[in-house]
Amino acid sequence: MPRLVPAVVRAADILELFLGAETALSAAEITARLGLPRSTTHELLTTLVARRYLDRLTGEETTYRLGPKLLELGSRYQERLEFAAEADAVARSVAARCGETVHVAVLDGLDVVYISKADSTHSVRLISEVGRRLPAHCTAVGKALLAGLPTEELAERLHGHRLTALTGRSITSRAALLPELDRVRADGVAHERGESNPDAGCVAAPVPDARGRWVAAMSISIPTSRHSEAAWRDWERLVREGAAELSARLGGRP
Repeated sequence: MPRLVPAVVRAADILELFLGAETALSAAEITARLGLPRSTTHELLTTLVARRYLDRLTGEETTYRLGPKLLELGSRYQERLEFAAEADAVARSVAARCGETVHVAVLDGLDVVYISKADSTHSVRLISEVGRRLPAHCTAVGKALLAGLPTEELAERLHGHRLTALTGRSITSRAALLPELDRVRADGVAHERGESNPDAGCVAAPVPDARGRWVAAMSISIPTSRHSEAAWRDWERLVREGAAELSARLGGRP
């Protein structure tokens, strides 16, 4: 079992006391309920107030209640849940229209993490899963997300990083990657053919948020056996429409 940090556990215990009916508690009540030394309770409460996890209320007796930082964290968590639900709904809609596997991914460093997936209706389909992580430069969703980074941030992320290959067609140099990202910015759509999986290709489009930042990307993934130039044009159109719909659902703009 991993070792837990006692101070963090005690701070969490204090916050979780407010899961009950009480909206405010005194230091004496917190000390008694948790069996902590008074000096420890005082230090923890002072820290939680300073970090805005608790508010201190002064009156006949000083009491504490939950602070605004928890509301901020809760709102972000709710946004994440809503984003995943919306991504699932739009991915299923696009997959139903094209019959192929649809993913939605976000960028984490120089990797992409898949947060949503809708399966192909074909018997021959790609095997993938939500939560999977791949090098961004080898995927269409990753190229779309890297292309959306400010120039300085992209350079900082790439600095000292070796671009590893997943297949013989993977991009392995910045000299090859940067012009590819320029094309993605110009076209608003990214491609990869056999760069992460030798038997598949993908087309992806970015999902802008309300400030126009490319915070996610949607892709259609297709086994090589079903590739054709006419089909690629259809997939480009469908993934653009799907990404635009997801963006609109999240309050984004083109």
